[in-house]
Amino acid sequence: MNIIAIDIGNTNINVGLFLNGEEKFIETVAGQDENKLTEVIKSAWQQAAGERESKNEKISGVIVASSVKPAWTRVVRGIAEKISGTKMLVVGEDVPLPLSVWVDEPAKIGTDRVVAAAAAYAVVGDAVVVADFGTAVTIDLVDEHGVFQGGVILPGFDISAKALSENTSQLPKVKVARPEKAFGKNTHDAINCGLYYSAVGTLQEIIRRYAETIGKWPQTILTGSLRLYRLIRTEPDD
Repeated sequence: MNIIAIDIGNTNINVGLFLNGEEKFIETVAGQDENKLTEVIKSAWQQAAGERESKNEKISGVIVASSVKPAWTRVVRGIAEKISGTKMLVVGEDVPLPLSVWVDEPAKIGTDRVVAAAAAYAVVGDAVVVADFGTAVTIDLVDEHGVFQGGVILPGFDISAKALSENTSQLPKVKVARPEKAFGKNTHDAINCGLYYSAVGTLQEIIRRYAETIGKWPQTILTGSLRLYRLIRTEPDD
């Protein structure tokens, strides 16, 4: 089975091509760039369509999307279905959630969170925390039985930096980078340290509280925006 997997986020759209279970490429496209998105999906489908079942010459491919942005889902669906002539399947609608979820309103849980949690549990096979750093940051817990327990949601670096700048008279908007020191000697560095260490501290505190709740230390998997992922991943105190 050939799969074109599309992850529709709040800022970017990721398109991945998997031929017979082997990853061929994953490309990130800005959500507003419909021309580039069309180009990437068309390239993926042409490769998927080239892999045919020997018996009946039918395309053994499927396009599956997980989305947190309905408006972009409609755009992607239009592009994908026009190119492929097949229905795009949406996780949570056409495809069941890949994990049991123990939350108040399962139908409203972000499918991106559940899909990431399922992938993490498939690798770890035990209790696991999935921290996804993107436009928003989500830190979710899957218990040792593979049940999605829920999690926390907080602003990503860019949202926090923008909020500080727009709601104060003199604070600049800062692009967060790894601090060289624990404290800033100027306004820019002070904001950078504050935003960076607030994210690191939140992650550490949430993991600790999850561990206290389930009675064991879960493994932790980081994912999301490559820039944000690298910022947190290489924290020297981990």
